[in-house]
Amino acid sequence: MPKRRYYLFELDMNPLNVISILLFILMIAITLGFYKLGIIKNWDYPVGLLFILMIPYLILHELLHSLSYVLHGADFKNITYGAHIEKGVLCCLCKQNITKKNILFSLIYPFVWIGVLTYIIGIIMDWPILIALSIVNLSGCAGDLIMFFAFLRLEDFEYCEYDNPTAFGLYSAKDLSNKKMFGIKYVGEERKLPIEDLRKVTVSKTSIISFILILVLGILWMFL
Repeated sequence: MPKRRYYLFELDMNPLNVISILLFILMIAITLGFYKLGIIKNWDYPVGLLFILMIPYLILHELLHSLSYVLHGADFKNITYGAHIEKGVLCCLCKQNITKKNILFSLIYPFVWIGVLTYIIGIIMDWPILIALSIVNLSGCAGDLIMFFAFLRLEDFEYCEYDNPTAFGLYSAKDLSNKKMFGIKYVGEERKLPIEDLRKVTVSKTSIISFILILVLGILWMFL
């Protein structure tokens, strides 16, 4: 019987960024269509407030990932959070093996709850700020969607993340090294994943500087 091992994969940021931009353009086009049809009457976007609220909204995105992990069987002590703007990611890492069902639910939670659902509420209530935040979140779900549709086609695996915010391991007895998945690159295999950094929250210096600049820009935009 083949021995199970971790097949390591990493997100390819180039197609991820392209999908993110396309999602953003698509949602802007849809929103403009609603405006022209008179469904949306208020087009006064408070840009400064959007900048200020964008950071907690994206943090909420990661918290929803972790909520789903725990609701579907993961231990909260094995979940860590991070901000690595220099790598293009905010992340919630589940550093234990979880089922296919668990990872699929986790990947889709932010897309549904603070993307699709809040966008619909924003349209119905005519709240431009909620519409804008939903669009930002939806465009930020590119990596989640790429992984979701890739994992739908896979069978007999467990999912685990480790000390790399843009990579993950698939624990399987099947040989996944030749598995082609759009936007995802195979990088190797291991008997054991490097899960050593269990600090609850890790924020890089670049991320701290970026968050401060975004907040300052938002405040200045509101008062200038």
